[in-house]
Amino acid sequence: MSDLLEPLIRQRADPHISRHADGFYYFTASVPQYDRVEIRRAPTIAGLAEAPAFVAWRKPDAGPCSELIWAPELHFNQGAWYVYFAAAPTRELDHQGMFQHRMYALRNTSPDPFAGRWELLGQVDTGLDSFCLDATTFTHRGRLYYLWAQKDPAIPGNSNLYIASMATPWQLGGPPVRLSRPEHDWECRGFLVNEGPSVLVRHGRVFVSYSASATDENYAMGLLWADEDADLLDPASWRKSPEPVMRSAPEDSVFGPGHNSFTEGATPGEVLLVYHARTYTEIVGDPLWNPDRHSFVKPLRWAADGMPRFGRPSRRD
Repeated sequence: MSDLLEPLIRQRADPHISRHADGFYYFTASVPQYDRVEIRRAPTIAGLAEAPAFVAWRKPDAGPCSELIWAPELHFNQGAWYVYFAAAPTRELDHQGMFQHRMYALRNTSPDPFAGRWELLGQVDTGLDSFCLDATTFTHRGRLYYLWAQKDPAIPGNSNLYIASMATPWQLGGPPVRLSRPEHDWECRGFLVNEGPSVLVRHGRVFVSYSASATDENYAMGLLWADEDADLLDPASWRKSPEPVMRSAPEDSVFGPGHNSFTEGATPGEVLLVYHARTYTEIVGDPLWNPDRHSFVKPLRWAADGMPRFGRPSRRD
């Protein structure tokens, strides 16, 4: 059997898969039209490919969150379902200035996210009024954290990575702490970007993967990590890989891997790496509007020292 990977779901960027206590895998991603939040579920990862898409929310025709719905993530926090997503105001498309996104939260208090009512709670205020996107949440040592990408107008670059504690699943409980900014050459190709963070706790460490550079073949993944007993709100607790942990595999025609998530595999202790990538580079126009970022899934491997090995985006290695 070939070791080459095929996409799990085509034309779905920014994929997020989580396994809930009900045994189902839940999938969210950006749809090419950027106009809605879809959720799929299935008892297996493979089953997500053919699972029907439930539309939890559609963007309004006007207002602050009426355009370019990006990277929704579904999380079950403190007894309710939440979707965190980035959206732009209507003026985003009048070319007065791109990238006006802010983060928003939806909530559903039903035990079943396909039932009940999805309520728009409004903007997740970080205390910084600037372009932001790609938020995720995680609970560690009983504390809920918010982790996201945002532009700091005071320094060069498009987005940095920030972390904060949460007072509620839709409100921050403290000021943002910057964990990383684009500084290496591979993070600054096309755009100066750190975005798409995802969290994995294993082998005594808290790992944060992220993506960097423009969303074409230059897109690549990086890694931060801290000791699991460290103060995660102290930037000094974190280390950063100077090299990308996953990048394009032109020899196999897989390009721009990134915006990943992690989920449980079918066997105990197995971790699956979920990410998007393209299979060609001949993009016409702005890569943002190209629909052919596909969702891939592969096993995450481990080195003897407990560090993750991401391997190539085109293969199961």
